[in-house]
Amino acid sequence: MFGILIALLSGALMSVQGVFNTEVTKQTSLWVSSAFVQFTALLVCLLAWFVTDRTSFLGLADVDHKYMLLSGVIGAFITITVVKSMDSLGPAKAAMLIVISQLIIAWVIELFGMFGVDKTPFEWRRAIGMLIAIMGVVIFKW
Repeated sequence: MFGILIALLSGALMSVQGVFNTEVTKQTSLWVSSAFVQFTALLVCLLAWFVTDRTSFLGLADVDHKYMLLSGVIGAFITITVVKSMDSLGPAKAAMLIVISQLIIAWVIELFGMFGVDKTPFEWRRAIGMLIAIMGVVIFKW
């Protein structure tokens, strides 16, 4: 139950953040807004690290697959693409397409066992669920 609540909170926060970022971008620029988002996220993470964890940053050198350290770069592109999609499509359409894309890519990652994720077998009910979700986007857009 806790995982479900956290996932719902995450989705809600992503939508609100996307709207906030888009509005700040309209008043500044894409790069100023994105840099501010990443900088303030860094400050919050450093504060949380200082208060709760204090694990050495040198542990990053021990990460098995170094390409995994690109997640921060991906995060910057997430911020930029969310802002651009919300600006051109509006928050609801953009969020729906973002979620559908997340579902499809997450399912492909599971199907093929990519990036160290446990491989799961193909299930028709998941494929049908994915198609229903895509149809929902089409109906919403229509």
